[in-house]
Formats: sequence, structure tokens, C-alpha cells
Amino acid sequence: MDDIHSGGCHCGHLRYQFNGPLHDIAHCHCSICRRVSGGIVTTWITVPTSAFQWMKGTPAQYASSTSCVRYFCPTCGAQLALVSRLSPETIDVTIATLDHPEQAPAERHIWTDNQLPWLHLDEHLPGEAQESL
Repeated sequence: MDDIHSGGCHCGHLRYQFNGPLHDIAHCHCSICRRVSGGIVTTWITVPTSAFQWMKGTPAQYASSTSCVRYFCPTCGAQLALVSRLSPETIDVTIATLDHPEQAPAERHIWTDNQLPWLHLDEHLPGEAQESL
């Protein structure tokens, strides 16, 4: 049986859970993630949408590109998830919003063409110039 993982935003307005293994985890270096999060990198886990559910609250949505909709807390602003029209059967969840992010180490880097040149993070992990689907 798969593990159940849960998480939520800073203020507690939103809670989610998903079941499945903690894998397919990537540090994203794209400029869009930087601008919407305010951080220099965002780490995501990709899970099947069928395994994910919002347990509390309704997230606000923001279309950050023609192919991507991001979900965030309308109260505290925390970014929790995104869905890409390029892969509608999956949802990406921010590792930082998991209740136990220490259990979910990254496996690779994506969008390394956009990586800040002074950032040195998990350099032993493989990288992809863009994200492969």
C-alpha cells in the first residue's frame, strides 16, 4: 500500500493530501517559478491527479503561462501546486508545503538553462535544460 502524504499553506486555510511514493522530484530553475514564488528555486513532486485531493479550502488560481495554472492560498499567498495543460493527468506539488519535506529529496534539476549562475545546489544530481515530459 502506498503512503499518504499531506501538506498545506502557511496560514492553514488550504490542506491537501496525495497517496503514492515520493519520487519524480525536481528542483525547477525556470524564471516563472522564481517570480511567482519569490525564491531562487522551487522544488516540485509530480503525482497523478487521481491520487491528489484538496482536503480543506479552495485554492485561488493563476495562469502563469498559456500551458500552466498555479494554485495558491488566497489568504497567505503560498504557492502549493500547478497543473500543466501539457500533462493534464498529473499535478505538481511544492515540496516545501509538505508536512514532512525532509522525506522528499530532489532527484534532478529541470530548466537548467535558466539556472542562476551563482547558485550551487545539489550539483551531483542530473539536470535537464528544459523539462522533459
